[in-house]
Amino acid sequence: PFDLRYKNVYRPGCTTPTGQTPEVFCLEEMMDIMRPKYLAAKEKATKASTAEKKKGVGISIGIYGAGGDGPDTAEAWVELFKDRVLLSTTWSDHGQGADAGALGTAHEALRPLGLRPDQILLELNDPAKAPDGGAAGGSRSQVVTGNAIVVACENLLNAIRKPDGSYLTYDEVIAQGLPTRYSGRWTSVAQIGDPDTGQGIPIENYMYGVFMAEVTVETKTGKVDVDKLTMVADVGKINNKLVVDGQIYGGLAQGVGFALSEDFEDLHKHTNMVKCGLPFAEDIPDDIEIIYHETPRKTGPFGASGVGELPNTAPHAAIMNAVYRACGARVRDLPAYPSKVLAAMPKK
Repeated sequence: PFDLRYKNVYRPGCTTPTGQTPEVFCLEEMMDIMRPKYLAAKEKATKASTAEKKKGVGISIGIYGAGGDGPDTAEAWVELFKDRVLLSTTWSDHGQGADAGALGTAHEALRPLGLRPDQILLELNDPAKAPDGGAAGGSRSQVVTGNAIVVACENLLNAIRKPDGSYLTYDEVIAQGLPTRYSGRWTSVAQIGDPDTGQGIPIENYMYGVFMAEVTVETKTGKVDVDKLTMVADVGKINNKLVVDGQIYGGLAQGVGFALSEDFEDLHKHTNMVKCGLPFAEDIPDDIEIIYHETPRKTGPFGASGVGELPNTAPHAAIMNAVYRACGARVRDLPAYPSKVLAAMPKK
């Protein structure tokens, strides 16, 4: 399973299914990182398996775009005040860390001014006050809205830069009658695909992940426990590690639910989170290992790509591959309830 995937990852000369050349080639190195962990996990599973509780290891690869399909645009404003800067955009925050992403990007872009993070104020989410940063979807915001923030900050710096390379103070800006607010817009160079061939560049930046799951299967009941999840992630240069950690922990937890318990199909039956099968804390392994492989993206803000949906791409596949390796049950209809796993086990 490992070598088959290793042989088929993107390398120079490869293209995506739409004919696009990947913006980076990082998966081979990521799998090199995962290989010794995979071999050690397989050995551990073999030693710990019993007739009653069989253990297995599964891997998978996930790739996801960071952007809306086709050209994707965002706008941001920055406004200079006496002892601070106001950053304004609709980088909508629904818990994913938009505030940290916006702040980290602006702080890096405004380093020449020597501002502390607490001197950069944020005006997010309010379309009555802030320009359109675009939808918070498609893992696009760090790339697209982030680039708009960078452009706005660069426009400010260019406007107040002195001939000697230093910068005007707020009082000097006012004295010279210069504007204090500067706008930045950025649009990805992605292209709408050919409707007849499906070929094109739908998204400019991607995210790459290698997943490994270690599971225990009770052979009497078919119950699956996820013992450990390991992920090697390449989301470009990391803006704020704590926020990115949170995104990946959350996404992996959702992967456990997707694999083993979540079902939303019956709108009359699945009417709340418990009935929909969202996993409880006890269902998520305490042992989660995240390894970052940072490959700067040429068109990402300071090399960043997206992150939000990457950890959702394939942890469920790794879990189900691990179940198959543990007990021979190949379940393709998710969620893999114990009854499904039990029914799929090879009959003696």
